[in-house]
Amino acid sequence: MADAEREFVEYVSARLTSLHRTAFLMCGDAHLADDVVQQTITALYVNWRRVSRADNVDAYVHRMLVHKLVDEKRLSWAKVRLLGSMPEPERQPVTPQDELAERDSLLAALAHLPRGQRTVLVLRFLCDLSLADTAAAMGCSEGNVKSQTARALVAVRQVLGVTEMAGRNLR
Repeated sequence: MADAEREFVEYVSARLTSLHRTAFLMCGDAHLADDVVQQTITALYVNWRRVSRADNVDAYVHRMLVHKLVDEKRLSWAKVRLLGSMPEPERQPVTPQDELAERDSLLAALAHLPRGQRTVLVLRFLCDLSLADTAAAMGCSEGNVKSQTARALVAVRQVLGVTEMAGRNLR
């Protein structure tokens, strides 16, 4: 092994733990710290003859480490999180009591509606009838079913304390 390579190996062996600790403290991610240290060591190996002649080799290497970390953060792919699948949002476990309470509140909300609006919601959403089938069952026009549905949903949301924002229902 040439003298320059031996010096490089000795330098890196003596400071690897310290470089990793420094990288980790700067970025807060052990995997990213590993990558940055590896990139720094690779660049250091390529430029070892020049770096080894520097007045303060440690300061030079730390500057390289910081530049590699900044470069890593700047890359657009560093912002992408690769996952095997989309994480499911955390949901509170549903108990039978929760289901009963939800059913009771829905029945109470339906009870506050006029008969026509209640009928429209039951046929459209609970019986899963189409717009045309609901209109035929109620003996009215499809436009009437649409307007009754819209008014009924507004009334149910008010009773349940649900607000509508940007087309999404939020509790």
